[in-house]
Amino acid sequence: MQEVVEEYLRFIQLEKGLSQNTVAAYRRDLNHYLSYLENQKISNLDFIDRQSVQQWFGVLHDEGRSTKSIARFTSTIRSFHQFALREKYTSKDPTVLIETPKYERKLPDVLSIEEIDHLLTTPDISKNNGYRDRTMLELLYATGMRVSELINVEIEDVNLIMGFVKVFGKGNKERIVPLGDTVIDFLNHYIETVRPQLLKQHVTHTLFLNMHGKPLTRQGIWKIIKQTGEKAAIQKRLTPHTLRHSFATHLLENGADLRAVQEMLGHSDISTTQLYTHVSKTQIRKMYQTFHPRA
Repeated sequence: MQEVVEEYLRFIQLEKGLSQNTVAAYRRDLNHYLSYLENQKISNLDFIDRQSVQQWFGVLHDEGRSTKSIARFTSTIRSFHQFALREKYTSKDPTVLIETPKYERKLPDVLSIEEIDHLLTTPDISKNNGYRDRTMLELLYATGMRVSELINVEIEDVNLIMGFVKVFGKGNKERIVPLGDTVIDFLNHYIETVRPQLLKQHVTHTLFLNMHGKPLTRQGIWKIIKQTGEKAAIQKRLTPHTLRHSFATHLLENGADLRAVQEMLGHSDISTTQLYTHVSKTQIRKMYQTFHPRA
């Protein structure tokens, strides 16, 4: 079965265009599944039945996995078995009648406008790394892009004259996101002055660099945001996605069209974007309860 798993992983990476991180997550899920099947002495896809899959879910539950995590596992193995059936590695799909467990989607943490302002003005822009950090934070908040998208932005993707950035999202889908005057000013100075000093003797088209002239990594950006949040005394849980959530929520609170926000975020399903309308309503209710004299 391991050979079929490898074929499936190649398929989702090459044919579906999923990122390396996503493929790695699928691999971990499937390795757990194969390990369970091996313990059950099941060595052939045709021997897997619905009961076997449900017993595996019981194992996941006993391990303390969350409902959301089990839902992800379900999606992974359903996709795998559909692939195996389609490619004739097996004659049946044991997941066909299994339902994905429903889980309550938590509302994301969102920074207020004041918290955003405080966070963005925290880096010391008199230093090269501080100016880079400020520019990076401005771009994240200005576009709502994911950190996995940010690390792949290249110089050529940024058009400061027309005021937009090309973003390559999940499945390598390209989208155009507009830029405001503030982030354009920071990007202009960063690209013209700061980045060449960071680049040193290296050759790379990646926009954001570390102090050694190499592209910033996902982990590097997380660390920068965490440290900046601590300096800014932000009490909420702060991740790159917090800036994405804040971007979407603030746009909708100020009357932006839901479809436009969906396009800028790169969501394939508008129901994902609609989550942010609930965030806005929650904040409105909280303000009402705080300030209305008869609340």
